[in-house]
Amino acid sequence: MIDFLGYMLVSVGIFFDISGCIGLVRFPDVYNRLQASTKCVTLGTIMILGGTALIIGTGAIAGKAIICAVFILITSPTAAHAISRGAHSAGISLTDKSIIDRYAEEK
Repeated sequence: MIDFLGYMLVSVGIFFDISGCIGLVRFPDVYNRLQASTKCVTLGTIMILGGTALIIGTGAIAGKAIICAVFILITSPTAAHAISRGAHSAGISLTDKSIIDRYAEEK
């Protein structure tokens, strides 16, 4: 039963990773692409690592998978925030379909 749950987590994680990759190709600007890469790929990778830890059970590999998942959970949103803030400071504009720029309003 635990193996089945692990394989389901890996399958859902692969789906999220693929949808994040499609978002990287289809979205129009850097800010939307960052959203796709951080939300989908982070969630997908964490699910894959969690499923791997469940399938393996106990041991060094399961522990490393959990440590990597925590590391990705902390670093990926932080890096996306830094990239988007740097892009906004550099003057990279939003797509013309964007309605509002709340960060520019706060300045």
